[in-house]
Amino acid sequence: MKSNSATAVACQLSLVKGRDRFIVRCTPRDEEAAIAQLMRWAENPDLDFVWFDAAVLSRQVNQQLMGRLSSEESERDHG
Repeated sequence: MKSNSATAVACQLSLVKGRDRFIVRCTPRDEEAAIAQLMRWAENPDLDFVWFDAAVLSRQVNQQLMGRLSSEESERDHG
């Protein structure tokens, strides 16, 4: 996932299933790429990562995105 700032992380989510650990990190404005990665994992039959897992984590990415957008809007309105 590309970013203009390598240190800025908008979200980091993880899912542990048995011995497998799935970690998604995304930078601000790169949430779409994180969700695309979740979809690729869900499509891969060799991974113990199903569409339900992708749905749960993508919802969390979206919730964090909405929180960031709300904060940016508030800063713009008051700052």
